[in-house]
Amino acid sequence: MSAGPQSSRSPGALEYLTTKKDEFVGWARKFSLFPYPFVTACCAMEFMAVSSSPYDTDRFGAALPRFSPRQSDLLMVVGTVTHKQAPVLRRVYEQMCEPKWVIAFGACATSGGFYQNYAALAGIDKIIPVDLYIPGCPPRPEMVIDGIMKLQDRIARDRHPILTENF
Repeated sequence: MSAGPQSSRSPGALEYLTTKKDEFVGWARKFSLFPYPFVTACCAMEFMAVSSSPYDTDRFGAALPRFSPRQSDLLMVVGTVTHKQAPVLRRVYEQMCEPKWVIAFGACATSGGFYQNYAALAGIDKIIPVDLYIPGCPPRPEMVIDGIMKLQDRIARDRHPILTENF
């Protein structure tokens, strides 16, 4: 009985090809982020500054904000989130396609900021998972760009489960 064409292939070759495919898909995802800005407070001005010409997030592949969660893969929560907004934020997160990433932008999104009252949510990580925290009130555009670059490095290093032995 013949072993067939599968026996001529070494298992190391398949692992090499899969690794290279993972690196390629990671590189492509790294430079094709489509952010969905969930902007609620004063950090919005700094968020707009990040997209302006002096800082230009377009060179990082994260310039075109999408205003539909189904077209985006990066949720940027910018500013204070109240308990009343929390279910809406959760729904937006659930509507995003996989893989998806979340950035908490500013002190209010990360920890509730200086709003220590009954209405403000003390950090969005209570309702959705957060991949990157950018501190500050408001954070400087340089910090935001540094955060985007750190997230891109993480995306490039991740394993991409979309790839299987058959692809």
